[in-house]
Amino acid sequence: MTGSKQTEVSEAPLEPIIGIDLGTTNSLVAYCDERGPRILEGPGGQRLLPSVVRYNEADGGVEAVGREAHTHAVEHPGNTIFSAKRLMGRSVADVRGDLEYLPYEVVEGEHNTARVGIGERLFSPQEVSAVILSELRGWAEEALGTQVRKAVVTVPAYFDDAQRQATRDAGRIAGLQVVRIVNEPTAAALAYGLDSGAGYRVSGIEKKEDGRVSLSTKLNPEACTTETDPPSAIPNPPSQTVAVFDLGGGTFDVSVLRMMQTDQGRVDQVLSTAGDTHLGGDDADRMIIELIQKEVREQFGEQIEFPASTRQAFRNLAEATKIRLSDESSAQIEVDLGVDGGGSPRVYRRTLVRDDFENMITPLVEKTIRCCRDALRSAKCSADDIGRVVMVGGSTRIPLVRRRVEEVFKTDPYTALNPDEVVALGAAVQGSILAGVNRDMLLLDVIPLSLGIETMGGAVSKLVMANSTIPAQATEMFSTYADGQTNIKVHVLQGERELVADCRSLGEFELKGIPPMPAGLPKVEVTFLVDANGVLSVQAVEKRSEKRASIQIVPNHGLTREEVDSMEAASYEHAAEDMAAHRLIDLRNQARLDIRAIEKQLAKVGDGLDARYRAGVEGHVAQVRAMADDKAVDPDRFHEALDAMDKSTVRLAELAITQTLREE
Repeated sequence: MTGSKQTEVSEAPLEPIIGIDLGTTNSLVAYCDERGPRILEGPGGQRLLPSVVRYNEADGGVEAVGREAHTHAVEHPGNTIFSAKRLMGRSVADVRGDLEYLPYEVVEGEHNTARVGIGERLFSPQEVSAVILSELRGWAEEALGTQVRKAVVTVPAYFDDAQRQATRDAGRIAGLQVVRIVNEPTAAALAYGLDSGAGYRVSGIEKKEDGRVSLSTKLNPEACTTETDPPSAIPNPPSQTVAVFDLGGGTFDVSVLRMMQTDQGRVDQVLSTAGDTHLGGDDADRMIIELIQKEVREQFGEQIEFPASTRQAFRNLAEATKIRLSDESSAQIEVDLGVDGGGSPRVYRRTLVRDDFENMITPLVEKTIRCCRDALRSAKCSADDIGRVVMVGGSTRIPLVRRRVEEVFKTDPYTALNPDEVVALGAAVQGSILAGVNRDMLLLDVIPLSLGIETMGGAVSKLVMANSTIPAQATEMFSTYADGQTNIKVHVLQGERELVADCRSLGEFELKGIPPMPAGLPKVEVTFLVDANGVLSVQAVEKRSEKRASIQIVPNHGLTREEVDSMEAASYEHAAEDMAAHRLIDLRNQARLDIRAIEKQLAKVGDGLDARYRAGVEGHVAQVRAMADDKAVDPDRFHEALDAMDKSTVRLAELAITQTLREE
């Protein structure tokens, strides 16, 4: 009898996937293992890394990152870069309103993209962000004691394709594979402990003394109907609908989610999202800066020019004032402006009370409230349906913000965890799901705006609708308009309106080499695929010839804040006229195709028709052609004329088919 030696095979450790919140003001890194998610600390125990980078003006090298760069920004205003996130995927025109408040230079770079000018060098926002990501990666490697190559990075839900791609590029520059891009409010929902209201604490989060946060799914004994009820008595508690209100330094998002506990685990489904990629605490700071500058000029009676160092000092002072007013009823402001031409000191002093500050920022706060109502409408929910409102982002500490959220949703905002840290914790949870640590959680996110292609006459055919769950795929069949057409241009658009002129162009490509065929005969299958990161790919295939072309949509820069604000509102305001315009375009396209087919049939068998019948057909054709050219035509009358023309040509079509069969 022979024996065999059994060798114990240990499972290889999973490669860590960290979670990163790349913020406008501060950034964080977190990690989640079997024990739960936790923030990874940097030198000196710091948890927040200010999103600030200082470059050397002489050679363009990085001199300082984070707290060091932020602390000495006034001394180096021209080469200290902050708020780079607001420049990601943008053109200079998109950010023109910010330029007078930035002490550093922003210029137009390649492909009309915004770049930061320092000395003789230009830096893209992706490069600046990559420095921050590299620093966070170093923190993670030091804390985990291993090499880190993969990360989940969060972005505002309303980041468009260009901004998401820019985020991925920043990760690549930093030596990180961005395995997933997650919307910030969705990440926050992953991390928050939310009572389902039916007996379970779904992924409850408990803060430990060492800073670790543990995840758990527990039965609440008080929810059992009798003392002997086992946990299986409530196998699937009802879903809970929550809103995540995320107001950070530079961006705002609100998402409505349904959180469910199933037999297979927890499912978080995003129902809708709304927001503004250019709205946040920076805008409140700017209002304080504008107040200071206005009153300084009024007090000293001259048009004082503020150098870069002074503008940076104003920014630091405004930020500190805003933070102080979240805890106190007033804040003292003092600015030493040196001496005037006669040698007299110029010192500006004032007390800013919270009421005045809140009056200043009310328009900003009301923008967020409008977005909340839009998100509720898109989710087909009312405020009464929301079980909890989760507050995320440092700017949610502003008392006015919390009061207005409470008034709109009729519930106390939930602030159990540090609003600065929750997004990074959620990114870490998503990283653990992708790494295989958490196998009982599923995240279903959505895209913010509809996607489609241009059709004849300037209409938009939408393939993927706003708030569709991602990943998403949609396929539709199209054809050619002209006889013998061998190339087809596919123009990809984003927006809620019905016409190309009212939507945002994302890109275009050509499907070439199609065999020449009569109009309408080629069958072109267009497929839209939105991956789990919200990045769009489009493919077109001519089914008869199998010719194909595709594109991953990476526009040079994305939607301006005005476009994002107005797109959805305009879609409701102009819905009736848009649909009428779209209907007319469809009728005109159909009429021209039908007329072309009728004229071919008349040329083929027209000589065999009696004169009266032929004259009747030609009369219908002339009437429809005139209506197709009439810009003010009534759609209903046009449809009736088109239908009458089609009915009048039944005999003609039968003769043409008979003639074709004889020839064969």
